[in-house]
Amino acid sequence: MNQYTLQKSFSKKIVFALFSVLILSSNVTAQKNKNPENFEWFDTDKSFKQRTKALVASLTLEEKISLMVDQSAPIDRLNIPEYNWWNECLHGVARNGRATVFPQAIGLAATFDEDLIFKVADAISTEARAKFNASIAIGNRGKYAGLTFWTPNINIFRDPRWGRGQETYGEDPYLTSKIGVNFVKGLQGDHPKYLKSAACAKHYAVHSGPEELRHEFDAIASKKDMAETYLPAFEALVKEAKVEGVMGAYNRVNGEGACASPYLLEKLLKDSWGFKGYIVSDCWALSDLHKFHKVTQTAEESAAAALNVGLNVNCGNVYPALDGAIKQGLTTEKQLDKVLQHQLLTRFKLGFFDPPNKNPYNTITTDVVDSEAHRSIALKAAQKSIVLLKNKNSILPLKKDLKSVYVAGPNAAREDVLLGNYYGVTSKTQTILDGIVSKVSAGTSINYKQGLLPFQKNINPIDWSTGEISRAEVGIIVMGLSGNYEGEEGEAIASESKGDRVDIRLPQNQIDYIKKIKAKNTGNPLVLVLTGGSPIAMPEIYDLVDAIVFAWYPGEEGGQAVADILFGDIVPSGKLPITFPKSVDDLPPYNDYTMKGRTYKYMTKTPQFPFGFGLSYTSFKYDNLKVSKEKASFSITNNGNVDAEEVAQVYVSSPNAGKNDPISTLVGFTRVSLKAGVTKQVSIPFSKKAFIQFDSDGKEITQKGTYTIHVGGASPNTITTTLGIDVISTPFNM
Repeated sequence: MNQYTLQKSFSKKIVFALFSVLILSSNVTAQKNKNPENFEWFDTDKSFKQRTKALVASLTLEEKISLMVDQSAPIDRLNIPEYNWWNECLHGVARNGRATVFPQAIGLAATFDEDLIFKVADAISTEARAKFNASIAIGNRGKYAGLTFWTPNINIFRDPRWGRGQETYGEDPYLTSKIGVNFVKGLQGDHPKYLKSAACAKHYAVHSGPEELRHEFDAIASKKDMAETYLPAFEALVKEAKVEGVMGAYNRVNGEGACASPYLLEKLLKDSWGFKGYIVSDCWALSDLHKFHKVTQTAEESAAAALNVGLNVNCGNVYPALDGAIKQGLTTEKQLDKVLQHQLLTRFKLGFFDPPNKNPYNTITTDVVDSEAHRSIALKAAQKSIVLLKNKNSILPLKKDLKSVYVAGPNAAREDVLLGNYYGVTSKTQTILDGIVSKVSAGTSINYKQGLLPFQKNINPIDWSTGEISRAEVGIIVMGLSGNYEGEEGEAIASESKGDRVDIRLPQNQIDYIKKIKAKNTGNPLVLVLTGGSPIAMPEIYDLVDAIVFAWYPGEEGGQAVADILFGDIVPSGKLPITFPKSVDDLPPYNDYTMKGRTYKYMTKTPQFPFGFGLSYTSFKYDNLKVSKEKASFSITNNGNVDAEEVAQVYVSSPNAGKNDPISTLVGFTRVSLKAGVTKQVSIPFSKKAFIQFDSDGKEITQKGTYTIHVGGASPNTITTTLGIDVISTPFNM
């Protein structure tokens, strides 16, 4: 008997004799001998605002405070069950058992595919509802079992050293906005009354490392950089996607604690952008206000500072001090009522206080979790995310009837390199080694040895692998990074810098291993597959291998997807959502939040690979570019003999490009499917702010003069053409 059989309706005086507690799948527990219809907040004829107001009016001060933290306590006398706000679904329902694991967020961004991102997020929220329904049926209301997901991470990946950059959608505000908006829409659904799940934009607003200093750091950003780089994605998710939640960051922003900032939370988020959802602190961030930032002196002061600017949920243990803060006159119970009433609206929107038959999402069952349909979406996302960085003499795709293939490297047979961080547990994974083996002929001699440890020198000096791989018809080395090496403060257990990467090259032992193979190589092709969530500088190894495939952390279907690319069942179409520098020496200081010298917009050093770059097994010719104020129109020709998809990108350079304005700015993109030899006419609308720049006060301006419009397969850069990517440009007068 399932929960839906038990929970048909709540007509008057219905009692389930087998239960001492009535369970509502919509997360309302009616205690024995109490009828929820006696309470006004269960009256579905009233508005959510009326019901939340009635509920708050019935609470004691102690009860109100208990509802203000992430581990919300039950209030039995009012039939209010416990609720834990903390849940994650960065690229699949995370930290809660079985779920489909999609490519890591940075890989999703590499697809440049808005429709696919929506499908991914919709699948995630479908699994989330199924798991929630099942959790309620067994009385599990704990951490990672709820429907308030603290996703997506839309911070700008301004510096490749940041270990959490893998959680973002890259370095560009426009791409981040487009991917983020579609992800939120997929998570929250389109029901006129109920949220499918509640998304949350984080970490508001200027947050991208260093991880080691995140609890005490003051991110100093100019008004221009704030308006141009750090804020647009948050504004887009609030205004376009109606994101339900926003999470404040750990750090200070221009002197103000992000979770208690009048400017960020009141003036900008609510007053200017019209945000209507709930605000949550990053976990234990409120205690940072008095312990590390020293912007307050006590827990009471920190609690009051956050409450007074409308922070609705404290993930942590500071809001219990609100009792003392009210007694000290630092805040008022009236302010608490206002903030709590607003917070409860999210729980009402999720259907937690309504009969189960009112909410269609209550009918979703667990057969959708890690289903074949969702695995199919995960595979397509992985295939479209993989970026081909090098393909000397078109060595790829490989033939499937090779006589001998030798696979080596620490990441070939490891499942964890498919996952990144913030992941669930899939029912089956296929490693990259499995994928390769599944493609070749049964008659192919294929061998595998790990060859080296992931991040340190081998203890045993005997080496059997480098000579053997050098003699194989094709050698495939699978190495790179993992979530042990880059990630969040305490998760990257192999990191010497709390998740960040001080050196953005491959670990030295991996570099040495490639050099050793090359020294013994007899001229046979060598293919390098790299996993990772951030740029890897590779000037030392670029010329040592014939092909380079960047797989990110590709999710549960990553092994098949990589093999599909290597052997030509899928033509690569992923594009880099972040610039790959040649060296850390080409970067500004890590803790400097000014954008000068950063990202494709302001970087003057020649990168290894530019933003938007990615090769194909064919070439594309762009031609006949025509521009109006509304769009760029042009033709694309597939010059090769294979059908393929191309991500066409449009960039604008202002009259002051490279001076006060960015060198170029992404203002539009689309995926184009092209049969071999076919030409298509394409039009890409400009973004709303394509011809807008920002002055030193962060105000929008439009300069008169000649703009340059660039259209092609990557951001305009001096090395784009030499890397095999076509970009055409034309002037346009404003």
